[in-house]
Amino acid sequence: MTGEVKRRVYGRRFGRKLRDSQKELLAEVMPKVRVPVLEPGARLDPASLFDAPKRDFWLEIGFGGGEHLVWQADQNPDVGLIGAEPFLNGVVSGLGHIHREQVTNVRVWPDDARPLMDALPDACLGRAFILFPDPWPKKRHNSRRFVQKENLDSLARLLRPGAELRMASDDQDYVAWMLAETTPHPAFAWLAEGPSDWRERPRDWPATRYEEKARAKGINPSFLRFRRRETI
Repeated sequence: MTGEVKRRVYGRRFGRKLRDSQKELLAEVMPKVRVPVLEPGARLDPASLFDAPKRDFWLEIGFGGGEHLVWQADQNPDVGLIGAEPFLNGVVSGLGHIHREQVTNVRVWPDDARPLMDALPDACLGRAFILFPDPWPKKRHNSRRFVQKENLDSLARLLRPGAELRMASDDQDYVAWMLAETTPHPAFAWLAEGPSDWRERPRDWPATRYEEKARAKGINPSFLRFRRRETI
């Protein structure tokens, strides 16, 4: 049997009906920032996505409403930010942030991140983010969680030695899962030296709507930072 194995994408693709202003963002902003459609087996040089040379490239997997993605782009204009998000309403929210902040160093992949990751070359990323992913809290759905060996293997290939992988969640079961999956992985070293290292965000890590919602409920999220080891 030959051909690509189609991966199943879990979770919603569409939410509320788009307003006219949101449709305008899709029509006017998306063509300027969209990562081109990739054929199976295609390869993608991240430098080709940006008009100006960039010192580094960062990937956000599941950028939600786009607040973090666009904040990082604004604070790091010499970095090319690539955001993947399959939920259309989140994509539109991100396009709104891009438009309002007038950042030019963001590119959007409006789909499952895995085909994009497959297309990127080895050691091309200096940082990757997985922030407040769907926790899939029911045990029978735990296998749907993004943080698992197959995807960590892909990130290990994409992140250059010394690069950083950042994760966050307000679901403590998923936090424990993230640690259980990532700390044994030979490519990643957890950077925490004390409780404040996972209880407090670094200065260059802005709050998102998901964090704010969690704190409003009295839940304190956890912030995990890993370094890509020099050798495996």
